[in-house]
Amino acid sequence: MKTVFVTVGTTSFDDLIEEITSAEALKALKYRGYERLVLQVGRGSVLPDPQNFPHVTLEVFRFKDSIAKDMEQADLIISHAGAGSCLEALGAGKALLVVVNDKLMDNHQLELARQLHTDSHLLYCTCPTLTETLRSMDLSVLQPFVPGQPKKFANFMDKALGLQ
Repeated sequence: MKTVFVTVGTTSFDDLIEEITSAEALKALKYRGYERLVLQVGRGSVLPDPQNFPHVTLEVFRFKDSIAKDMEQADLIISHAGAGSCLEALGAGKALLVVVNDKLMDNHQLELARQLHTDSHLLYCTCPTLTETLRSMDLSVLQPFVPGQPKKFANFMDKALGLQ
């Protein structure tokens, strides 16, 4: 069963959870063959009831000690743009769609998503463009992320945060 795993990390990103469980987003996922949706909702106030989604197998949780198994079982990971979540998803070798929270002030997440997209490691969008991105995305253009380059990543983060 093709699975999408959605993670917001330790934060609250209700807009992402609401958008990914909208009728149009679910229709786009279903069209692409995804039948199972696993949501890690973090501290958010939106907690979808699986019984309200009869056309998709829906699993919802707030936190686990590790989400590595969820990522391993996923065919597509949709994540907030936090550096830790991005690196964990890329390290799992899965197709990654990052949803940038454009409501954040001084949004370094957008810079990270743009750079990793420029390097062809992920696709990115915002909540208002998520459904259209799901409809039009081409995951075949993504290139594997080569882990083990912490210095390169640290330098990028320093630059993005204005520390260099």
